[in-house]
Amino acid sequence: MKITCLIRYQIDPFQRDAFQKYAENWGHIIPRCGGHLIGYFLPHEGTNDVGWALVAFESLAVYEAFRARIHADAEGLANFAFAREKRFILREERNFVRIVEGTFEKPSTFSEG
Repeated sequence: MKITCLIRYQIDPFQRDAFQKYAENWGHIIPRCGGHLIGYFLPHEGTNDVGWALVAFESLAVYEAFRARIHADAEGLANFAFAREKRFILREERNFVRIVEGTFEKPSTFSEG
């Protein structure tokens, strides 16, 4: 994948379960609409009101076509409506990033002993 859309969500920390359901819903909608879903991430330790999503695309043009499809998809529209109704997303930021060659998915070479 050439680019990754990095989405940062500021969420209501008292509605983490609603955000989790929202994320799980995207688990089958995003791939069906043409995005390579890397994953959604909930806060675990530390800051309790920030979630993340990573979705990869071959190009910005592919992303734009994906956005059109997802906004025409019945389940996608229902998931957007769910978020608006429950108001668990307080703010959303999108950035497009690319991998620095030789740095992605590098396994640990650490050895104890």
